[in-house]
This record gives sequence, structure tokens and C-alpha cells, in this order.
Amino acid sequence: MSKKITIAIDGFSSTGKSTLAKQLAKHLGYVYVDSGAMYRAVTYFAMQNGCIGAEFFDKETLINSLPFIKLHFEFNTDLGFAEMYLNGVNVEKEIRTIEVSSFVSKVAEVSEVRAKLVEQQQSMGKKKGIVMDGRDIGTVVFPEAELKIFMTASPETRARRRYDELQAKGENVTFEAVLKNVEERDHIDTHRDDSPLVKAVGAIEIDNSALTREEQFEEVLSLVSKVSKSL
Repeated sequence: MSKKITIAIDGFSSTGKSTLAKQLAKHLGYVYVDSGAMYRAVTYFAMQNGCIGAEFFDKETLINSLPFIKLHFEFNTDLGFAEMYLNGVNVEKEIRTIEVSSFVSKVAEVSEVRAKLVEQQQSMGKKKGIVMDGRDIGTVVFPEAELKIFMTASPETRARRRYDELQAKGENVTFEAVLKNVEERDHIDTHRDDSPLVKAVGAIEIDNSALTREEQFEEVLSLVSKVSKSL
């Protein structure tokens, strides 16, 4: 497959978008960009700087702080993927907590935040040969992507995956709390005014509730092959 393409993967939280994107990027020799990590990093910044909490959200202060938020990825050879850096500091671990998850959809609703990150994401994909996952990649960031995937699974299935992941990291959370977080994020993501989560035109939907990672990877890899050969 000599001709490089853009692969846009959208979908609900905890559907394994990042896992699939990393697998594809590694196999194809493509650049992988976790757009969700970028929104998580901005959310972490907001939390650390008193812009958001359980009972408040100071959007104006966050918007005014955007010029001072510098994001970049650095490839970790030991892990085999790029990690998120916020103002020069590795925050990969910090942005994956349930606390950040509880606020990230609210931060992602802010139009000024989305505009800043979409601009950066589009710049990353100018040369193609990129796999990017998120919630508006096929609709806003790369509407002309040669391959668009929309991933879904039942809320219970996604909550179980997320719960097991957090438990493995030693976080003290309940399944009920994780399920509530998943459902709340679904509602916010699909009902926000700016770039709501929807299936992009031309996207191929994959419900992976009953699929293994290997089955899912093989299915999408066959789609990549078909698209590349048709160009």
C-alpha cells in the first residue's frame, strides 16, 4: 500500500478507539494522534489552575489561558506510542484518571478550545499517513478522510472495560460510578452545540461489543486495504 491515506476514527468513550488507532499506526507505519489526550490535557490544566470543579466552571479564565497552553506528543520507545506533554511536562498518567474523565466533555464543549485543538490536529495531518481518533475527526478535523470509522458499543460494555482498566491502575472506583460517567459523557458529547458526536457521512460503523481486539483490527485492516487499492 504505497499511497498513504488519512484514517479518522470517531466514536463513544471507552470503545477502544485509541487501542485500534495505535494498532493501525504501528502496523502501517503511520503517525498516530490521540485527539482525546489533547482535550484531557487542557482539562487537566483547567483543574490544576482552578478553572473547573464539581460545582463551577470558569470558562472565561480558561479561554484567556489558551495561549499559554502548549501541547505536544513525544514518542516513548519503551511503550511503543507517543505520550502527551503539557507545557513541557509528561502528563500521560495524570490525564487518564476518572476525575479528568468527569470534566473533559464539559471542557470539550467550549468552542474556543475546540478551535485551538482542531487547528493543531489539521496541521498534523497535512502530509497524510495519519491515524487520528476522537469525536469529531471525520466530521470536522478531516471531513475528506479516505477512511472514516465510527465505533460504538453498549454503555455497560464500555463501562466494564473502563472499570477494569482503572482497577488495573489501582484506582479506587466503583462500576456504578464509571457507568454513570460513561452515560453522562455520552449525553454531553452528543448534545453539545459545537461539533456534537455524530457518525460522519461515509463512515463505517463498527459495534465492537462482541468483538475481540484482534477481530476488530483485522476487520478494519481489510477496510484500509480496500480503500488504498481503490485510489
